[in-house]
Amino acid sequence: MRDHGGNLDAAIARHGGEGWIDLSTGINRRPYPVPPLPDAVWHGLPTAQAQHELVAAAAQAWGAAPQLAGLALGGAQAAIQLVPHLWPETGRACVLAPSYNEHAACLRAAGWDVHDSASLGDMAGADLAVLVNPNNPDGRCWPAKAVLELAQNVGFLVVDESFADTTPDLSVLPHDTAPDNLLVLRSFGKFYGLAGLRLGFAFGARPVIARLAEMAGPWPISGAAIAIGCHALADKPWADAMRRQLLIDADRADQLLRQAGWNCIGGTSLFRLYDTPDAQAARDHLAQHQIWSRIFPYSRHWLRLGLPGPEAEWNRLESALPIPQAG
Repeated sequence: MRDHGGNLDAAIARHGGEGWIDLSTGINRRPYPVPPLPDAVWHGLPTAQAQHELVAAAAQAWGAAPQLAGLALGGAQAAIQLVPHLWPETGRACVLAPSYNEHAACLRAAGWDVHDSASLGDMAGADLAVLVNPNNPDGRCWPAKAVLELAQNVGFLVVDESFADTTPDLSVLPHDTAPDNLLVLRSFGKFYGLAGLRLGFAFGARPVIARLAEMAGPWPISGAAIAIGCHALADKPWADAMRRQLLIDADRADQLLRQAGWNCIGGTSLFRLYDTPDAQAARDHLAQHQIWSRIFPYSRHWLRLGLPGPEAEWNRLESALPIPQAG
């Protein structure tokens, strides 16, 4: 089993209790208000036209260049699992690390020769390069110009923009100079706080999207996902207001956790990454207050924390402090 956030069942099994606040992911805890849905979304198979309208809504919301084709899938994860099979042969793949571990894991499972890279320059010459921008878990970012330059130096480039809703200027989607060897992945569930809907998108050259669509099958998403996605993606005032709110929340979290002696070393306005004296001890302490956080097998000090949503969650987090310091 690969290591992930969101494993709240493991937290409950280990620590007990109820009423947990799951801050182990970067999923917005101020979710988009789901509108009433017509009965038809539950009774019939999603039509090709409805799926096309959803992709068009996503392209409009994110300013995708007109030459890019798009495909709606069951979350960005669905695309990540399909990417290694886009080509008849495998080769050398470079993944900027540390990052979301499913990229490297899915590539290795498909027979790719996977290498961790510390910088964009390290990926030059790869048959396939994967970049998460902004990166998870450290929030590192690269401007669109640098990403497009990287595409010129690799066989194919996958850019995972799952957390880019909070920093839209980073996205390569609006650039009409995007090359044919580029695939951009987007998550709907993270920024809109509806991860259970399982909705994500892939944008790229038409032949690449056509191959993905063939692998995904005729009904890769539900009628409910289409209806909710179209409604939310068209709601620009909500998105603009949420970006402002999340910036306020991120600053609030940093100030609050500074009282525990934690130093914010990265993140986005959907999650923060803190350097702690002992990440395991810090997570266990928060767990005693039924707050679940994320630690990493490659670091004894990194702890990632999503942002609370309702005021009661902020109060719970504050009441869990001060956190005992190691030593």
